[in-house]
Amino acid sequence: MAETEATKLLLVDDKPGLREAVEAYLEDEGFIIQVASNANEGWELIQQQPPDLVITDIMMPQVDGYQFLEKLRNDPRYKGLPVVFLTAKGMTADRIKGYESGCDAYLSKPFDPEELVAIVKNLLSRRETVSQSGEQNANLDAISQQIAEIKTLLGEQGNVKTTPSPIKIDLTPREQSILNLVAEGLMNKEIARRLETSVRNVEKYVSRLFSKTGTNSRTELVRFALQHGLTESQ
Repeated sequence: MAETEATKLLLVDDKPGLREAVEAYLEDEGFIIQVASNANEGWELIQQQPPDLVITDIMMPQVDGYQFLEKLRNDPRYKGLPVVFLTAKGMTADRIKGYESGCDAYLSKPFDPEELVAIVKNLLSRRETVSQSGEQNANLDAISQQIAEIKTLLGEQGNVKTTPSPIKIDLTPREQSILNLVAEGLMNKEIARRLETSVRNVEKYVSRLFSKTGTNSRTELVRFALQHGLTESQ
């Protein structure tokens, strides 16, 4: 993920010197930095403006990094928020405890600022990839649901009353072909393969069909086509 003005990091550390040095370095790298001197202050900042990633010390008064991380992970809003631990504790047992607590990366002090930046960029990139994958899966689920509804609709085709269309809808031969295939319950990839064209081209024609028929989904489009005798089956 490229660092942009929209990329916000929260830095939580009770040591002013280190906090200011890390803040300055990350700002030079193009990130927007929020700083907190303790976990409670960090929690308040997160409530006001959730960051894209948290960098936090472990050894802090009142609430330590482990407790802070546990609070984040127990809140559904921040369960997937990337967290990097910065700490002077470098023992294997401490690292294991950090990862078991749910941190995404663990960097022992003193550390190279370039390594911290590399870790931050990697975690942000990974988060964006997961987010995009989730959006794609959600879109596929929505289309699959529409396909299922279309097949149900086709099964009830005999009960769909066909009426003359009050508005004349002129479809090009290619639009008609794609409408017929959508009405068969085919997805865009299958239609593209059947017509030997690109998926992008199919998407363009399906959008045109939505526009011409005043519909917003494949299910509505097929219902409209069946009702007004726009498919070859009719």
